[in-house]
Amino acid sequence: MSRNRVIYQSEGLFVSEDASLKLKADHEQLGRIQSANYSFTINRQDVNQFGDLARIDSLVLDPPTVSLDFSYYLADGFNERALGFFVQNSGANNNRVANSTAYSPGNFASGHLTAGSGVNFYILTSPNGEDLNKAGVGEAPNSSDSVIGIGNCYVSDYSVDLSVGSIPTVNVTVEGANMNSVAGATLTGTPAIDQEAGTIFKNGGVATNIQLPNPTENGEITGFGGTTPITALRPGDITLSLANLESDSLVKIDGADGAHVQSASISVPLSRTPIDRLGSRFPFAREVDFPVSCTLNVSAVVSDSQSKNLANILNLGESEASITLKDADSNNAIIYTLKGLKIDSQSFSSSIGSNKTVDLTFSTQIGGPNDQLNGIFMSGCGIGPIF
Repeated sequence: MSRNRVIYQSEGLFVSEDASLKLKADHEQLGRIQSANYSFTINRQDVNQFGDLARIDSLVLDPPTVSLDFSYYLADGFNERALGFFVQNSGANNNRVANSTAYSPGNFASGHLTAGSGVNFYILTSPNGEDLNKAGVGEAPNSSDSVIGIGNCYVSDYSVDLSVGSIPTVNVTVEGANMNSVAGATLTGTPAIDQEAGTIFKNGGVATNIQLPNPTENGEITGFGGTTPITALRPGDITLSLANLESDSLVKIDGADGAHVQSASISVPLSRTPIDRLGSRFPFAREVDFPVSCTLNVSAVVSDSQSKNLANILNLGESEASITLKDADSNNAIIYTLKGLKIDSQSFSSSIGSNKTVDLTFSTQIGGPNDQLNGIFMSGCGIGPIF
């Protein structure tokens, strides 16, 4: 039966381990997805000539611009690991980067700092009026489903927003190279391209077909180690440790008598420059633009000031801060640790009828994959295997 419309009940978002892989075990379903937007833009150059008013042709000189952005509720760190970020935990696998070591405090973005072919994303859609995530082990995608694939994707921005009255939410922006659509999802043609040749990716000269895993009732259950999945984290279970940043502020920002934090956000920009060459329609590589500067923004209600002087703050060294999110049982679910922080700005706002507020911005630069002194580090409670 044809669809009259598509709503959120029918859709799911999947990610591959690598753009060249095709088996069910090479893909994971991302959980707690709230939105997904994707598009492509083709840039053309008109060809005109004397004697003709209208163009005689319109040529594609640049590769298409393919983009995907999606958001999800922060849970146990499983989505981050599936996306290639380094999440330290107590399980056997910290992330999907080869040769990763358990308990090793790797930089959060270390898996995105090296060259590669990217990953593929898939938006799987079930028939009209049917939940995509079935109970138990779920049902395998079949000919009544459809799928849109986005190939050779690289994360270009990761941010997490924490605020009073809102569920902690992550926003991810992705840059891709190609997009395809398949009416029957039993076997899905790969959206990936061979970046060296600039042609559709083939395995042994044959076009690759993708097998997506069965959608499940709670997203990817293995991401929770077989335990009860975290539905969402609450703003009342978030703790900011800003004691080391106290000397950077003109007002108290830590402790019971410190400023009352209303919101905090972490931004990890990973912008990339596509590298083109003659003879190829697509970039053969997308390299991260260094240095990568990450930011921590904090907004709070001012409670009390302290004796500080901006002239002295200018000479302060680097500091460290952490954000801890607990689950409903008061166990640590997610911990973000930011090292090498320096204050960039502090602004105050005061007006009749509202509380005086302060906004602080701190920044740090991501070091190399083995740098333990700078950047962002993340640990999560999810202990299930990735891929």
